[in-house]
Amino acid sequence: MKQLPPVVLGLIAINALVFVPSLLSPEIGKSIQSHFALYFPKNDDFSLIQFISYMFLHGSPGHIFFNMFALASFGVPLTIIWGWRRFLSFYFVTGIGAAIIYTAVNYYQFSNAYSIFLQAGFTSENFSILITNKSIDHIFLAKLPGEVLSTLRSIYYTPAVGASGAIYGILVAFGVLFPNAKLSLIFIPVPVAAKFFIPAVVLLDLFSGITGFSLFGAGIAHWAHVGGAAIGFLIMLYWKTKLAMR
Repeated sequence: MKQLPPVVLGLIAINALVFVPSLLSPEIGKSIQSHFALYFPKNDDFSLIQFISYMFLHGSPGHIFFNMFALASFGVPLTIIWGWRRFLSFYFVTGIGAAIIYTAVNYYQFSNAYSIFLQAGFTSENFSILITNKSIDHIFLAKLPGEVLSTLRSIYYTPAVGASGAIYGILVAFGVLFPNAKLSLIFIPVPVAAKFFIPAVVLLDLFSGITGFSLFGAGIAHWAHVGGAAIGFLIMLYWKTKLAMR
């Protein structure tokens, strides 16, 4: 592989430097996550800086490896074409956009579950008890479906981490600029043109986000992936339209 452009190498280095302390000490990793992972806005650990900082945190060695591998693979040609300033702007805008869309979908799902919670006769004080004390779940389950409780707790407590939103934006940009480039995955050994491969990957995430069924296991922020892809596509469309008007 040719030498990575400084902007791509820098992003990879920052992600690696943030990840290493989590490997060395679970307590340090827990502290980093509580401050910089993207929490639901109603959670006390939430802060606005998390819309940016979450992009530099990862949950496992496999998670960071695949994200950084994709960044190196698809970020290099984009940097060569755009230059480092435009690439870096694109990276952060798609990553932040992914976080906003992910949070908006979470807020919608949380609001629906919370409305059912209130309609069952419970109060905001009862909700505070619900999210902190599982030992009295039988009281809530007498009036509520179990999925309502799990939705409220999952959204409230589970943070999002990873550069995947920005990576999906980069994937879309690559597909727009190099539609006929051949791509493949480990479980799809036959190369497929980017114009077919990338939309299929995004649609798979959309399907998982809507249905809750994931081929790759639980804990994946599918709506962040879809959000990053959507923002990336809109930016590419805007740039294409802007160039056409000149």
